[in-house]
Amino acid sequence: MDYKKSILNLVISLFLSPVIVYIVLLAAKMAGSSYEMTHGETFIIWLLMAIVINLSITKKTS
Repeated sequence: MDYKKSILNLVISLFLSPVIVYIVLLAAKMAGSSYEMTHGETFIIWLLMAIVINLSITKKTS
């Protein structure tokens, strides 16, 4: 297991996660919707999005 690559993938996914969430929220706001999220909801969405991003950038081996 390559620890440097794993940590780099984790940092990248944690950085990209809020960026993608805010892009989606801004697109929804432009469409006329308004979403208000608490800090707990934002934290959970941030972590779930980071997991999805991490799974998408991790190389799959069979």
